[in-house]
Amino acid sequence: MISGRGLGHGIRPLGAMAERKPGPWGDLSGAGVDQRPGPWDLPTVSKLQPRIAREEEKEQDKEREQDPRIQNWEKMGLEVVLKVNEDSTPKDPCSDLSTNCPLQAKEGEEDSSDPAGCPKGAYETDSEGDSDPDLEREVPCGLHDLTGRSQYLAACETYGVVPISYFLHHMHDPELMLMHHGLGPQGAQALASALMSNTSILKLNLSDNWLNEEGATAIAGMLKENCFITDLDLSDNKVGAKGAKALCAALKENTSVRRLRMSGSNLDTQAAKDIADALMVNTKVELLDLSHNLLDEEAGETLGPALAENVGIKELNLSWNHLRGPGAVTFTLGLGANIYLKVLDLSYNGFGDQGAAAIGEALKVNSVLEELNISNNHISLPGALRFSSGLRENCTLRILLMGRNPMRSEGCLGLLRAVQMNPDSGLEVLDFSHIHLSKDFDDLACSMKEGFPRLCVRHGSPTV
Repeated sequence: MISGRGLGHGIRPLGAMAERKPGPWGDLSGAGVDQRPGPWDLPTVSKLQPRIAREEEKEQDKEREQDPRIQNWEKMGLEVVLKVNEDSTPKDPCSDLSTNCPLQAKEGEEDSSDPAGCPKGAYETDSEGDSDPDLEREVPCGLHDLTGRSQYLAACETYGVVPISYFLHHMHDPELMLMHHGLGPQGAQALASALMSNTSILKLNLSDNWLNEEGATAIAGMLKENCFITDLDLSDNKVGAKGAKALCAALKENTSVRRLRMSGSNLDTQAAKDIADALMVNTKVELLDLSHNLLDEEAGETLGPALAENVGIKELNLSWNHLRGPGAVTFTLGLGANIYLKVLDLSYNGFGDQGAAAIGEALKVNSVLEELNISNNHISLPGALRFSSGLRENCTLRILLMGRNPMRSEGCLGLLRAVQMNPDSGLEVLDFSHIHLSKDFDDLACSMKEGFPRLCVRHGSPTV
């Protein structure tokens, strides 16, 4: 009997050697490998001849050159790796090509990703199927993401909101118009996380998005970090007192915002106090829109002193509020002391005759205001005549809108005569829309055309 140890030392069983004919090079199977005995009488297996191997390499190179995928990859400068399965029969040379980046590290190998969590040399490719193409674009990694895209997608997942495709498309643009998108508080929080690091957007419009107090608070937190946004519109979002407080606190630190609109934001007396505090500190905001809110008499008493101290605002819109009585008078005192404001809209309030008289006194000392709208303020004939005293001395006012006031033709005539008595008047537009005027007014207006050629007097119902 022959032992296993003997077989391991080159002794062949007799049965295995019977009736076997040598093939090429002594190969019994004819497979083209050398079976000549080597040491210990074991067959020595060698590779194919070098000439045959070179021919196969040439065929593979030719097929690689003809493959359009490989041509595209070579143009992109990507390394093409030809994977050959050594455990199976040869397959198509291009069937196992792969450009999957990053490659998964095998066990025992070091992780090649950087500290920010982005693998070195990773490229994001378009995935197949029904996935959102906006989410398949290349994502900047780590500190190099100047759009906030990665932060936004992560925040959307955290807050459980759907990423806004429009934002993903326009996050590189200087203007982002996202009004009427229904963001809600959670959507605003996700957006704010992205805008903290975005350096492209300069003008941001988030009007009518149901931000509410929580969303406004998130935007306020963003403003403390972002130093690129200069124009911000938060109108019609029900910001409320809590949201206004957070935004005003941000304005004390932010130095980039120049235009801020909070029309229709449910701002009340408490919000007016926070706004006044911000105006005492902030000197960068040039346009402030607080129209269509709940600012009342007490709010006027709060905003007046702040307006007197502010040295930045050039355009202020307080239309469609409830400024009246002593609060309106206190506010006009601030107007007289202000030396920066150029455009003021007080239309659709309740200044009345007392407030009109106070504005007239402010115009005597104010030398910067250029546009004033006090339409629909319950100003009657006595109030118009007292207001006209300011027109006799003011030289900077160019546009005055006083339509929809019950001052009748006599009040309009008194105002026009005050302008006539001031040869240095700079008025260019005098609007008395929706007030029926007499022939005496028309005659005076015609006679003033020679002395005031730039003056345009509008009255009656405006044509559409």
